[in-house]
Formats: sequence, C-alpha cells, structure tokens
Amino acid sequence: MSGDLAVAIVGCGIIGRNHADAIARHPRLRVSALVDPVLPASRALAEHIGSPAPDRYRALDEALAGAEVDLVAICTPSGLHGEAAETALAAGKHVLIEKPLEVSLPAARRLARLAGEAQQHGQVCSVVSQHRFDPPVAAVRSSIVGGRLGAVTSAVASVPWWRTQEYYDSAQWRGTWAFDGGGAVMNQGVHTVDLLVWLLGRPVEVAASTARLAHERIEVEDVAVATIRFAGGALAVFHATTAAYPGLPVRLQVHGSRGSAVLDDDRATFFPGGDEVVGGAADFVEGHLRQYADLVPAVDGGRPAGVTIHDGLLALAVVNAIYLSATLGRPVAVDDVLRGVFDDVTQNVR
Repeated sequence: MSGDLAVAIVGCGIIGRNHADAIARHPRLRVSALVDPVLPASRALAEHIGSPAPDRYRALDEALAGAEVDLVAICTPSGLHGEAAETALAAGKHVLIEKPLEVSLPAARRLARLAGEAQQHGQVCSVVSQHRFDPPVAAVRSSIVGGRLGAVTSAVASVPWWRTQEYYDSAQWRGTWAFDGGGAVMNQGVHTVDLLVWLLGRPVEVAASTARLAHERIEVEDVAVATIRFAGGALAVFHATTAAYPGLPVRLQVHGSRGSAVLDDDRATFFPGGDEVVGGAADFVEGHLRQYADLVPAVDGGRPAGVTIHDGLLALAVVNAIYLSATLGRPVAVDDVLRGVFDDVTQNVR
C-alpha cells in the first residue's frame, strides 16, 4: 500500500505519548484515533497532539467501527496486550505491540499463531524492540554476524535502574503479576533480554534468583540475576533491578575469541579495532521512530517487520524462564517454557 497510514493508539499514558510523538515525526503516519477507558488520559493526549485532534474512544472496537484505522499501536498495561492485538488482527489491521508481547505465555503463543495467519492476508504484526535499530547496537550485531568477534563466548548485561515507591503506588496495576507480568525483568529488563538473544543466538537454559528488597506493596521482584546458556555455547550473565539508586545506564558487554564490544546506554564505548560508532543512545521517541521507519516499508511490501511476534515470544520465554528458575530453584530449559511444560506452574506462582 502507499500513502498515509492512519494509526489508532490504544492506551494514552506515557508510552502512548511516546508513540504519538514518533508518529508525528514520520511523514506517512498520522494518529487518527485514541483509545482509553480513562477519558482524561485520552483528552490530555489529544491536546498534546493538537490540531487536527484525533477522535477519542473508550474501547478499541468502537474506534475500529468509527474511525479510519490502518495500524493499531498497543500501549496498554502489559496484561491487556493480547486482547487488544487479537481484536485488531481480527479486524484486518496491522499491529504494533509495546513490550512485552504479553504477560501470559499461552496468550502469547495464541497471538503468535494468529499473527502468522494474518500474515497470509498481508497483515504485519510486530512487537516493540526499538533498541535493535540503534546504530551502535546494529553495528555490534553486524560485527558478530561478520565474524569480527570470532566465536562469541560470553556476555554480561546489567540494567541497574531505580524506581521510587511512588512509581509503584501511582497506579494499582503497577507491580502486579496480572497486569505488569513481573518486575525489573519483565518491565525494565526485557529489552536487554531481547538484545542478548538477538546478539548471541538461541537461548537454551536459564538459572536465576530474584528478590524484592527495596519496595513495598508490590507482588513482583525488584532485583534479579541469571545465567543464560546459548545453543552456540556462549554463557551470559544478566542482572536487572529497580533498586539501584539513583539509577545507572544499561551496560551490555559481548566477548569473543577475536574481539569484544561494549554498549553503555546503547552507545558503543568499545568496539573491535577501536572503531568509533556514531549515533549513540536514542531517546524513546527517536527509538520508536526508527522502529516505525522499519514497520512502514514492511506494510508496503507485505513482508514481516524487522522485529516479529516470534522474536517477542522468545524474549518472553526467557523472562519466564528466569521467574520459573527462581521459583523452582533449578535451571529451566527455554524450549520447555515455549512448549508450555510449565504453564500450570506459572499460573500457580502468579
């Protein structure tokens, strides 16, 4: 297809505003509808977007019936992603889902199946992983694929962030299994999990521990550590927390038999041969704009987006393997998580 694409944003909070700002900077995208049951939220976003103000709706099915919509951007709390995505796919729309794909693996597997069926009809369905499109991250990926690092042997990833108690108290769904799907790993660390998988390959096994040490009145973890073994033999150490005052940049190190690469806050601070990689860390809007820039040609060409639903499903499986390993006190095979071996255990934990 060609011409402008009309976008319905579902969920008008902070992330919805980031999407709106990214859409405003893309020459072929425009916000045609805002969906949120909380009317002050959609009103505030409509005022932020300005003229012409998009129509506002309480529910997605109302927007699909009443507004021009080509693409649905899902920015709701994580536990509501699947329902909205299924509604949009059933209506024949293209879909972009904020991270994580879902909080429930059965729901995520169902969504992956529906997205595959929709693809046969030319629909594109993608999950947000905007850091894959950051130039330094893409350069590290290219160096690995091109063999500049030799055999990748290990990686160390840390997400040392800080969230106040007020952050969790600001909405009843924050810090809950039902709507957040987890804590520091699921919400703050899932992008870094995705990058580990993108850079190191197929994850095989996870061993992990989690804790809740600095926050009250939440169900989920604020500290997690894990080791991940990959099919190629590489081992990774993963750390995520929302209890690291005052909060530090994300750091990802990848080591190989011929070289190493270090990303600090998505900026390449060490690279094979000492090369300088321009275009460091992007703000949320720029990162989302890069992902939209990938998504629009995918819609035009009827091809999968650069980040597929299956990519999101695999990252979600690793996150769930971390939680399962911490709960069971033993290593967990990622393929077992994907196959649903632990679905009953996961349900009981939550």
